[in-house]
Amino acid sequence: MSLESRALSLRIWALLLPPVGLSLLWKGPRTLAQKLLGTLGILLYCLPYSALVIWLLVQFTGLQVEWRGGFPPVLTYSKTTPNYDAVEKNRTQQAKRGGQVLEHHSSSLVGAYWTDFRGPNRDGRYEQTSILTKWPAEGLRELWRQPIGGGYGSFVVAEGLAFTIEQRREFETVAAYDFATGRELWTNSWPALFQESMGGDGPRATPTYHAGRIFAQGAEGELRCLEAATGRLIWSKNILSDNGVGNVSYGMAASPLIVDGKVIVQPGGPNGKSVVAYDEATGATVWKSLSDPAAYSSPMIVNLAGQRQLLIVTATRAVGLAVDSGKLLWEHPWVVKLDNRNIVQPVILGTNRFFLSAGYGTGCEAVEITQSKTGLSAQTIWKNTLLKNKFASSVFWQGCLYGLDEDILTCLDAATGERKWKDGRYDYGQLLLADGHLVILGGNGTLALVRAIPDRYEELAQFPAIHGKTWNNPAIAQGKLLVRNAVEMACFDISGR
Repeated sequence: MSLESRALSLRIWALLLPPVGLSLLWKGPRTLAQKLLGTLGILLYCLPYSALVIWLLVQFTGLQVEWRGGFPPVLTYSKTTPNYDAVEKNRTQQAKRGGQVLEHHSSSLVGAYWTDFRGPNRDGRYEQTSILTKWPAEGLRELWRQPIGGGYGSFVVAEGLAFTIEQRREFETVAAYDFATGRELWTNSWPALFQESMGGDGPRATPTYHAGRIFAQGAEGELRCLEAATGRLIWSKNILSDNGVGNVSYGMAASPLIVDGKVIVQPGGPNGKSVVAYDEATGATVWKSLSDPAAYSSPMIVNLAGQRQLLIVTATRAVGLAVDSGKLLWEHPWVVKLDNRNIVQPVILGTNRFFLSAGYGTGCEAVEITQSKTGLSAQTIWKNTLLKNKFASSVFWQGCLYGLDEDILTCLDAATGERKWKDGRYDYGQLLLADGHLVILGGNGTLALVRAIPDRYEELAQFPAIHGKTWNNPAIAQGKLLVRNAVEMACFDISGR
């Protein structure tokens, strides 16, 4: 902020002195009713006056409004917006140092583990290796850091590469980075710029890796199948126009799910075009199902009541669908309050139970799927408002659920819904379970480590990892922790070695 802007800001704030002065006039002997009426009058006068001052600050001093998950929004002079000049300068420098090499050394090939949104089972659990549970006072060892484009996608990691989707000016861009160094190896872009004042700009859905291919979906419905090694386009389709439906308020956010040679997506189209399966190899339509408007959570492949099936949450219900045909197996009503739609992932609680949660005062419930002669059915086991997951999906560990009730970490007994504890604010961040601990990427970019135990809240470490509003999910593979927001990305060593 410049000296001139600071001076103007002070002059505008000085305009608040008249209403403050009014309060000083309300002195001397008065009845209680007169005092109450006078206080109310001063408040009514100050509210529009303060709104005017804030408007002037926004117009003339660079003050910005940023939604960070809660209410009211934050007023800041450093809004979390991508610096495209910095990204382009950084990538140009990388190209000068090493060239645009599309083949990486065989020593960096590390297989494929963290291939889906929130991990291999989409459940937020890292189980590939142990992790470091005694962090240095200064935080985890940083391996690399660099600027990145906008958006809320996370990373998937396979064969020595880390993949994500970003906003690069007026283009949505899938980018592949060398996992060891962070160097950009390839990009694949298309014209698209989704903008929304509260949710923010850019793509939302984390790409999916499968069998040497990347499946990426943009906020405006573009679905692309790319060669993972080079970024070469194999096929593409816009799932909104293909299914005759407009976009949802906050943009397409569900990560594509690859199962049995099919790409499962959720355009939310009418007339049986809500959930769609495309052929993994060609993009041809395999089946279409339901007529529900779309929500924002991603499809999952699960086993419930002895049957392998798709678990989908739409705008009005949770459903189980047959993988081969999209046939409806069971349904359970699930409506988020205040005309919102489900954002977070369902959490599997066992062989026949799963957990649903939402913010906006909605709360959570455990649902049980049972098999009878007539088929599968769903029923609520318990329901309460003790854990309201707005953006951050919960995790399940040793009989307990751990998640953010709005922005406060909470532990529930998964069998009964009883709250074990509630403590520790992490803004509207995200969390993963690893080695019996919660790795939490706070909404302000801090990284924290909390023991996943039901008897007490115990934070073991915390340090600033990246700067600014951070709603993106972290990712872990081969003992390396990847974090990002709309401004920067970083990689930390979280290995237990």
